[in-house]
Amino acid sequence: MVSYVKSERQAEREKIRKSRTLRSASTATISTIIFLVLVVYVVTNAPGWQRVEETFFSWENFTKALPDVAEGFLINIKIFMIAEPLILIVGLLVALVRGLKSPVFFPLRALAIAYTDLFRGVPTLLLVLLIGFGLPALNLQGAPNDPVTLGIIALTLSYGAYVAEVFRSGIESVHPSQVAAARSLGLPYGKTMRFVVLPQAVRRVIPPLLNDFVALQKETSLVATIGVIEAVRQAQIHVAKTFNYTPYLVAALLFVLLTIPMARFTDYLAARSQRRRGA
Repeated sequence: MVSYVKSERQAEREKIRKSRTLRSASTATISTIIFLVLVVYVVTNAPGWQRVEETFFSWENFTKALPDVAEGFLINIKIFMIAEPLILIVGLLVALVRGLKSPVFFPLRALAIAYTDLFRGVPTLLLVLLIGFGLPALNLQGAPNDPVTLGIIALTLSYGAYVAEVFRSGIESVHPSQVAAARSLGLPYGKTMRFVVLPQAVRRVIPPLLNDFVALQKETSLVATIGVIEAVRQAQIHVAKTFNYTPYLVAALLFVLLTIPMARFTDYLAARSQRRRGA
């Protein structure tokens, strides 16, 4: 009898929760539609709308630029897909080096600290220019000269410093008792980090890592400054020919289509992590 009453109450609570969720979703949808309609009305009735429409929303220029900009966008995706795993490796190695406590590793720790301070301080655009033009100027034997490779190196060095700090914060968030328990069981430092600390740290830093990679997707356009014909450069070429800015809108839409799914996935992981901590 008691279990039956409990199940009835749970069902009632679930019904109320679903009703509230549906009401909230309906309210949010209606308010969003009203807001968008107001924005569209204000923008399209502005005095200069006709000129803006011709300059930024030309369907003819959109269709002409789309194939070339999409082809260039594949280079952006290629750069991102290669740079992302390299950044993870560099960031994790630097974070692990900074966690070494023995005095014998002080030179490595100092080097890791200098790396993170330097490459977090230098703007990514300047780093792309320095690597893209400076490295080939050295004429080193075997040094890469391909602008795409040079751009990947620059992005890896820049974002590796940020990701190293993300990993380090995750490692330091693991309670010291976890390390003490592992060491008391006879695990050496390396196995303690591998089997105890890193699995917990990585799970905690996945949302901020994905946020960094959302930013990285957009930053791949910076390689255009060293001669890579990617999406933004292709759009710029079309703009120079037609004096119409619609190709820039094409490039922007392609980047949005790439970043929005990852941003929503990041939000989902962050919410799931928060629910787990709350539980």
